[in-house]
Amino acid sequence: MAHVTAREEQLRRRLLGDRPVLTPAGVRWGWLGPLLIAALGGLLRFWHLDRPPKLAFDETYYVKEGWSLIRFGTEMQVRAGIAKPDDLWNAGTTDIHNPQLGNIVVHPPIGKWVIGLGEWAFGGDNPFGWRFSVAVLGTVSIVMVGRIALRLFGSVPLAAIASLLLAFEGLHFTMSRTALLDMVVMFFALAGFGALLVDRDRSREILARRVGALPHGTWPQWGPWLGWRPWRWLAGLMLALATSTKWSGLLFVAAFGLMTVWWDLGARRAAGVRGWGRAAVLIDGPYAVVQLVLVTAAVYPLTWLGWFRSEHGYLRNWARDHPGQGVQWLPEWARSFVKYHQDMWAFNTTLTTPHSYQSNPWGWMVQARPTSFYYEGPTKGQQGCTVDQCSQAVHTIGTISFWWAGVFALFVVAWWWLARRDWRAGAIMAGVIAGYGPWFYWQKRTIFAFYELAFEPYVALAIVFCLGLILQPALERTCPERERRWRIWGVAAYLVLGLLLFAFFYPIHTAEVIPYDSWYARMWFPSWV
Repeated sequence: MAHVTAREEQLRRRLLGDRPVLTPAGVRWGWLGPLLIAALGGLLRFWHLDRPPKLAFDETYYVKEGWSLIRFGTEMQVRAGIAKPDDLWNAGTTDIHNPQLGNIVVHPPIGKWVIGLGEWAFGGDNPFGWRFSVAVLGTVSIVMVGRIALRLFGSVPLAAIASLLLAFEGLHFTMSRTALLDMVVMFFALAGFGALLVDRDRSREILARRVGALPHGTWPQWGPWLGWRPWRWLAGLMLALATSTKWSGLLFVAAFGLMTVWWDLGARRAAGVRGWGRAAVLIDGPYAVVQLVLVTAAVYPLTWLGWFRSEHGYLRNWARDHPGQGVQWLPEWARSFVKYHQDMWAFNTTLTTPHSYQSNPWGWMVQARPTSFYYEGPTKGQQGCTVDQCSQAVHTIGTISFWWAGVFALFVVAWWWLARRDWRAGAIMAGVIAGYGPWFYWQKRTIFAFYELAFEPYVALAIVFCLGLILQPALERTCPERERRWRIWGVAAYLVLGLLLFAFFYPIHTAEVIPYDSWYARMWFPSWV
């Protein structure tokens, strides 16, 4: 029995590493730190959430579509004869849809359902209402990234730093206050990532226990079954919801699916399983496909239930009206569904209409061309303006200290992954690759810098990874006191710089009415204007 216990403990250390054991106080602060930071970040996100009091940028699509989903179950067109629906909506008139004429949409419905829930609770005519749900997700994601950092690094201070970086970062802050789909994609993908991290630890504990229970000197051929793995089922659901918000969620399904199978392969190999490759391919791989890919395939059409139940949704009766077209062996509802998605694909892959704020992904990380969501220029006496000319703006300018440091951090993490085989670095890079890499393929498509929100949490984790490398020597007893102070104060100075920059740009994230000169002083580069 003693030999079995020792073997199990040895396997556990090999599979999970020598992570620091948190004290009871550490466990409490592992929750309290991210929660307190999220409370402050959430307060700022909800403060004057109804500002600007008008539809901003692409809110013109998703707010109306969310309200249409709440009322009709699917997206409907604006009634004929309404020339300026935005003006009516901003004035509080939300009854603008034709309930018998479906509207084509270019993204699946979940994100719009999320927006619609806030509208259902507070009213479609209330800017606070149509931004409420996105603000909730943005606030909760602050807690999530802190908890993920704690699981990755086993450090309460680094967990707090991760939450701090996200809570007071300009792009994340602005997107938390705007009713667009990108925060929804980011949230569900991050939730899936976190669930896979928990699954990794739980499955390795099971592997260590079951292999460790074998007689001494016995090594399994394929290794044991690792159980039902409920956390990976949860990950599949979260990634399915990300995909059901934007198709870019599929990239996270692919990247994280490969990641979790690679983890299983490495775990079986480390546990001494002789047929670790075959086991990963024939046991773990197919099960991961079921939990991630097939769950996504099953959940995705369910999110269109409102469209299926409607009689007037866009192309709902296309198959009935075109009996000889489409894939004939499919039932009518499926043929109509496929045709709808063909139209969606054609739009998303051919959108090349020039836009003044479109941005190439090569410049996203350095904030080369942030997006202006809203701008008005009130004059003296208007909207509280006390000078001759004022500005009221919402810009997605990211906190420079975050993104510029993120460029360096990604190179460090990539090297740590490839050269040092650090699984934590690999996990971070999987999120970055899934959220960032594919956009380089769409060089001619009209795309915007705020799409980087999808992989921002992983940039935050990359920065925390690097800050951990800086702080780790300071924890060693052999570290000279002078060096220890420089390392700690250097990290503290970096964090304070981020907070100061966030405070400086805060007015142009929240549509405050400020003098024009104050607005222009924040336009550091010509490309920001």
